Amino acid sequence: MIRLPAIFFAAFLAAAFSAAAAGPILIGEYASLTGASASFGQSSHKGTALAVEEINAGGGVLGRPLQLITEDDQSQAGQPATIVRKLISQDKVVAILGEVASSKSLEAAPICQQEKIPMITPASTNPKVTEVGDHIFRICFIDPFQGTVMSKFARENGWKKVAVLTDVKQDYSVGLAECFIRDFQAGGGEIVREQKFSTGDKDFKPQLTSIKAARPDAVFVPGYYAEVSLIAKQARLLGIKVPLLGGDGWVGDSLLKVAGKALDGSFFSSHFSGDDSAPKVRNFVGKFQEKYGVAPDDMAALGYDSAMILADAMRRAGTTDAAGLRDAIAATSGHDGVTGKITLDAKRNASKPAVILTIGDGGFRFVKKVEP
Repeated sequence: MIRLPAIFFAAFLAAAFSAAAAGPILIGEYASLTGASASFGQSSHKGTALAVEEINAGGGVLGRPLQLITEDDQSQAGQPATIVRKLISQDKVVAILGEVASSKSLEAAPICQQEKIPMITPASTNPKVTEVGDHIFRICFIDPFQGTVMSKFARENGWKKVAVLTDVKQDYSVGLAECFIRDFQAGGGEIVREQKFSTGDKDFKPQLTSIKAARPDAVFVPGYYAEVSLIAKQARLLGIKVPLLGGDGWVGDSLLKVAGKALDGSFFSSHFSGDDSAPKVRNFVGKFQEKYGVAPDDMAALGYDSAMILADAMRRAGTTDAAGLRDAIAATSGHDGVTGKITLDAKRNASKPAVILTIGDGGFRFVKKVEP
């Protein structure tokens, strides 16, 4: 039997270790690819996947390709926690991207925090999400800012009396309504009626009848696109002609398909406008349309930015180890994203501008950008 010198054996082990280290960097993603919030998840995933494709085409990160492991939470409570546990314990991911909906992020975040795996949500705006712990990040603005933006916009347009219709089943909707009401009243506005509904409801006529009787100048509806589209149609059928106002939860491919012209003349706050003339945005829009055959919305743009920020943090950290990666994400400053310059503050929230869009002619039109 031939015995190899110890030096050769050591070299063999080193080569084997190097080959293993050169394998893909595993990143987890959980999103609502099916179910009630599928438009959010599909759009965010497409943006994330496009970013990973671009990163790998450019040589990957730290000499290794990224491998995105995506799981569908089916828009259902209970699924995010199960999925995140699987991604961490079985797939051994180094970081997790997702979710869009705040309630889903709030379910998964405690697990990521406990396991010390960085989690970046592209679009969950409820302030409680990052309060879970120091491994939880977001690259979107938060509801206090979004609520203030829409409150000031309402007052600037002379809408002094506003009714509010809130989805009590969504942390996003409840938090955004609270922020809007607080700022609107502090600025001298009057909330003439508050009504509530639940995700999945189809009939909003009782709430809308009560709102109509209060004779508001506008109605703030901080819900998600599926219910907002029905609310708009029923509001117009009941003779409510005032503008509806909302937040980024309105963005969804079925919004205008269902609402038709019922939302014409309404306004909502968002993260991104495809009308932006910045070269980086034009490049992103072009690549997204080429790959998917449709224009990107803000969820796609945020998904794209979340993956790019994670890759940038890995490069700056020089490692995929959780501790170094967490610190590098936290140090993100002035990242030039397609949704604007992104800087994470001490609470791991993004300081960045919002845009206000209006609806008309079968689409969204840019109104203004509001800096933080």
